[in-house]
Amino acid sequence: MTGYPPSDPTEPDYGRLWAGGVATAVVAALVAVVGLLIARGLFGVAVLAPKGNGIWGNANTVTYALCAAAAALLATGLMHVLSLGTSAPAQFFGWIMVLLTAIAIVLPLTLAVQVDAKIATALINLAIGAVIALLVSTVAGTARRRRRERDAPTATLKWDQGPHYYS
Repeated sequence: MTGYPPSDPTEPDYGRLWAGGVATAVVAALVAVVGLLIARGLFGVAVLAPKGNGIWGNANTVTYALCAAAAALLATGLMHVLSLGTSAPAQFFGWIMVLLTAIAIVLPLTLAVQVDAKIATALINLAIGAVIALLVSTVAGTARRRRRERDAPTATLKWDQGPHYYS
């Protein structure tokens, strides 16, 4: 210990981080639903459901939205772990999220389905990944609280010092 105050007077507030992570999960799920609605309703692309199932598709829509929400919660957990053990958690989180989003974009392009379904799924995955990465990193940057001053001098006197105004 050098005796100097820490350079960063704040510390992570993990309660606010996880509250933001839950909100991000809701947004990610809604982005998945909106992406599927746009692909199926506006462009007539059968993403995750045969064309006969209509604009809402089948149970895969709910599963896709729940997977997007789970991905947001996993990203929040990743940020939590990185902020506990690394010196630059935002840097590592950004790189990890870019690479995971790239995997989520490339993976549907390798499937044996129609090209328009491949592209639509890749674009929806891009939107979900971008939303999760941006929101979790923003929440982590703002979920901070002032560090408690553990070694700060107190205003109270010790029992043997007596009041200062008698001397």
